[in-house]
Amino acid sequence: MAVVHRLAAGWLVDHLSFINQCGYEILDSSACPAADTAGAAARSPRGCRAAAALAATCLARDGPEPGKEAGGEATRRRFVFREEFFDISQPHIAAAPGEQLSQGCPDLRELQPHRDSDFVPLSSLQKRKRQRELNSGEMQALQYHSKVRKLIWEGTLGLVQEGLRSGFLRPTAAGLGHKRRAVPGHAGCGLAELCDMAKQFPAVGAGQQHPVQVLGEESSLPEQDLLCCLMENPSSSAKIIVVMGQQYLVPPRSSFLLSDVSCLQPLLSCKKKFDVIVLDPPWENKSLKRSKRYSALAPWQIKQLPVPALAAPSCLVLTWVTNRQRHLRFVRDQLYPHWALQPLAEWHWVKITKAGEFVLPLDSLHKKPYEVLVLGRAPGDAKEALRRPEAEAAIPEQKLIVSVPCSLHSHKPPLAGVLAEFVKPDVQCLEMFARSLQPGWTSWGNEVLKFQHMDYFTPLRDE
Repeated sequence: MAVVHRLAAGWLVDHLSFINQCGYEILDSSACPAADTAGAAARSPRGCRAAAALAATCLARDGPEPGKEAGGEATRRRFVFREEFFDISQPHIAAAPGEQLSQGCPDLRELQPHRDSDFVPLSSLQKRKRQRELNSGEMQALQYHSKVRKLIWEGTLGLVQEGLRSGFLRPTAAGLGHKRRAVPGHAGCGLAELCDMAKQFPAVGAGQQHPVQVLGEESSLPEQDLLCCLMENPSSSAKIIVVMGQQYLVPPRSSFLLSDVSCLQPLLSCKKKFDVIVLDPPWENKSLKRSKRYSALAPWQIKQLPVPALAAPSCLVLTWVTNRQRHLRFVRDQLYPHWALQPLAEWHWVKITKAGEFVLPLDSLHKKPYEVLVLGRAPGDAKEALRRPEAEAAIPEQKLIVSVPCSLHSHKPPLAGVLAEFVKPDVQCLEMFARSLQPGWTSWGNEVLKFQHMDYFTPLRDE
């Protein structure tokens, strides 16, 4: 189970276990010639352009019967996510001995008043390289931190203690981690670049395009279909597809749209209404500008996302927010009202090591070991509410999601397990700006397959 322990404060979540329970099992059939051609094209001097003509070749198909091929038994192969990407054995920055989670919460008397009762950790201020007054953004961040600090410390401590008692967390894990293997195949021919190329395609009329394409029905899918249709794997087996010469695993009962914000029409055309929508927008920040990892969106662009058109009545909307207070205020005070959503709660994802320590000092002025998840609710349907025999569980204002994070940038923890008690079974769920897929969910983004790359997985066994 993704949820290892549940307490009043929140949940201790096993992200790696969730991925490996998604059902990455495929029929091991003979190699597809089109896939070999795509791989050769990707290695040719023209590289990506040549591979683009073979952009999405399905390698795994459902046979006449589950587990059988025509003329004999099929071998099933199971894949698991590489464990070393979750081998966070030591904090990124070690906290002082008196500030470690295992030592108990530092006395709040160590926090001295500063500027109208805002609390500032003196030990942190003394370590600042530049002795100057905090700017307004830093002051706002410290003010917010002072409000949630005790909740995060005490709630995390309780969940960590449960994890240590059960053996899920181990104090002896604070050793050297495994060396992580570099993942090839993304530079120069990435998914985001492919979405940019799609803008050059000739426009397809609404009557000429099927909004949903089922994986496995065709041996070769045109590039236009991959980028202009919602791709769906309705089977109980995983699929392997080839995109620009690279292999990606698609979990069972999942669907995805690979596009940027300018090409969301296929998602709207499928006429689905979603009961849960999770967003992880690319917020503007200085480190993103320096890294040039992906294009950020300005607040006005995020406002234009068609969330109201995709949301079912009483839809639960969850937005990941960085620790910049202006982003948090924007979501709570501008974005949700603009979408006619009622803000409900602010939950926190707390990142810990396998030994049960914060990955960063809790009172660090630079980065925090937690991120914020803002929850809101769309207006309900009065007639539908009257037909419902039971009311939905109320959303708590504060909850913690504690987990060992993935070392891959922006690989968020799964929310299906923690939301199970607040939503009904078999609801329609959508993740926007996704970089991975999960069973039962629809996912959209210009890097929606990023963490489905085959090099992140390893074969478990041959059966």
